[in-house]
Amino acid sequence: MARRCQLTGREPGFGRNVSHSNRRTPRRFDPNVQSRRYWLASENRFVRLGLSVKGIRTVDRIGVEAAVGRIRSQGEKV
Repeated sequence: MARRCQLTGREPGFGRNVSHSNRRTPRRFDPNVQSRRYWLASENRFVRLGLSVKGIRTVDRIGVEAAVGRIRSQGEKV
């Protein structure tokens, strides 16, 4: 699963680890993406979404139907 939220679009950020001696090595800040299954009543089926925690909270607030509508308007297949 790609480390990208389907709803909010959050992707990994990149930076550097800096040691005490100031050596710098590349690192990656991954978003907390989790796979969740929601019941989509309009289509009478479950949909599985890869969402960040902020995306999960957004689905709780606006509802599954509206969230799936937003994802589809971005051009993603659900």
